[in-house]
Amino acid sequence: MEVQSDKKWMDNGPSRRAKWWYSTFHTVTAMIGAGVLSLPNAMAYLGWGPGILMLLLSWCLTLNTMWQMIQLHECVPGTRFDRYLDLGRHAFGPKLGPWIVLPQQLIVQVGCDIVYMVTGGKCLKKFMEIACTDCTQLKQSYWILIFGAIHFFLSQLPNFNSVAGVSLAAAVMSLSYSTIAWLACLARGRIENVSYAYKRTSNTDLMFRVFNALGQISFAFAGHAVALEIQATIPSTPEKPSRIPMWHGALGAYFINAICYFPVALIGYWAFGQAVDDNVLMALEKPAWLIASANLMVFIHVVGSYQVYAMPVFDLIERMMIRRLNFAPGLALRLVARTAYVAFTLFVGVTFPFFGDLLGFFGGFGFAPTSYFLPSIMWLIIKKPRRFSINWFINWAAIYIGVCIMLASTIGGLRNIVADASSYSFYT
Repeated sequence: MEVQSDKKWMDNGPSRRAKWWYSTFHTVTAMIGAGVLSLPNAMAYLGWGPGILMLLLSWCLTLNTMWQMIQLHECVPGTRFDRYLDLGRHAFGPKLGPWIVLPQQLIVQVGCDIVYMVTGGKCLKKFMEIACTDCTQLKQSYWILIFGAIHFFLSQLPNFNSVAGVSLAAAVMSLSYSTIAWLACLARGRIENVSYAYKRTSNTDLMFRVFNALGQISFAFAGHAVALEIQATIPSTPEKPSRIPMWHGALGAYFINAICYFPVALIGYWAFGQAVDDNVLMALEKPAWLIASANLMVFIHVVGSYQVYAMPVFDLIERMMIRRLNFAPGLALRLVARTAYVAFTLFVGVTFPFFGDLLGFFGGFGFAPTSYFLPSIMWLIIKKPRRFSINWFINWAAIYIGVCIMLASTIGGLRNIVADASSYSFYT
């Protein structure tokens, strides 16, 4: 008999009817987001050798930690840890677990939604500028507001299964615009006098920009924050536990991840060198119809990604309001809780629309722990691999690398936000 962690996934009960391919496109939607378009910019600060090494290292480390989370989902017979928070309670204890896991997961989910607000608005603005050259151009802030307005409606969809269609469309769009980005760079060829030297800046500024580039790469490997919530939608029996279809889906997602990330990062950097923009699509102008289509695809994708990351936050807010404020479950609760959350992310996105800096800051502060080393720490605590075994060394290596990335990219991203804000005109 299946016993669920924390009794219920939703207050009206969990829906466990997803297939393995659901986990593929949910994970693709969660992982392959706007961060892929900033990878050439990260390469510009890291250079060919360190940049390729960091991409390969991140891909391998996060695939390993994804496998660990999938295995830990049912590490206690008869119990399913349907949330990252539940697994954290089991690993670190009922008191310490929430303080370790919940802040990190919320940083990832809320941070992603803020970045997607900015990305959605920017790409919609770029699409309209290319598609309608004679139209009166609106401020960037207005486009972000338009993107946010869509989510006031979509946020009322009740659960993960209800956004499956949106998530599938988003996954297809992510593969499509990534392919367009590197093909357009390849077709355009290298810019005149392209340079692969490090960007010209002071030594101090370069150091912080390199730190931020590490955060941009870690932001691109983000699906772990909602991996257990995705696996919770898959049925599980002793004969066919959920870890089998979930792992098949994760492998499919990582294959798609590789054919999106590596061509965009390497060909985008090859084409523009140190002159690349923090969003490679913004640097491409021709053919106009193709670049406009790619920007529209990014817009559609981040609509779905926003919802995938927002669903666990909605669940957390609603459960808190039911328990502490005695709200009755239903439409009124969803309307209040979800509208307030969308309004909050919209306000922050309009106020701080620094795409590359936000990627670096949130990538280091939230994504590095949840994707790089928290699963390894929990694996060491729960599974207790033999000391000095290969498994033990891999986990400790992931922990040390992840902590270094977290510290460096958080400092770099925060410093760059402060530096760029000093010369930025707000609400333009």
